[in-house]
Amino acid sequence: MPRTAAARAFTLVELLIVVTVLGIATALVIPSMGSVGVLRVQAAVRTVVSDLTQAQSEALAYQRGRAITFDTAANSWSVIEVNGSELEPETDTLWSMRLSGKDFGDSRLDTADFDGDSTVIFDEMGAPVEAPLSTNSAATGSIHVAGSGQVFRITVEAYTGRVVVTNVTPDSADDDSGAGG
Repeated sequence: MPRTAAARAFTLVELLIVVTVLGIATALVIPSMGSVGVLRVQAAVRTVVSDLTQAQSEALAYQRGRAITFDTAANSWSVIEVNGSELEPETDTLWSMRLSGKDFGDSRLDTADFDGDSTVIFDEMGAPVEAPLSTNSAATGSIHVAGSGQVFRITVEAYTGRVVVTNVTPDSADDDSGAGG
């Protein structure tokens, strides 16, 4: 027996089921797409932390001081080998990094404060010190990375050089839980 046009069509119940499944899928996907910017800012934070810990590890491994100079205006930083009592970025820069574009969610270095300076210096034992070739421990310092409505504080602790990340987003100021340490 030949099929009629009505037999080949979808029923109202089948259409409602498809629309419901699509609605549920959309409800699950849309919120996760909104957090992509936050994930990119977190990637920027991880990049800063990675360079801090790598410079500290290299200072210990090579028994030579390392310094990281942050430039908040240029949204960048440079890792410099310490070869004397003064830093020479023109000749001793090992690598530089810049937070730019969509890869890092348009995040920015808001502040870099290491006892009034924008440079953290690690001695040959990986501890933060006041100046190149100094034996005086530096005070605790921090860098703020912001973007996509999030603000993260990266703290380099005095004496040990321990790096701690804390989410200090205004909405979560009461919840000062760390994102790593």
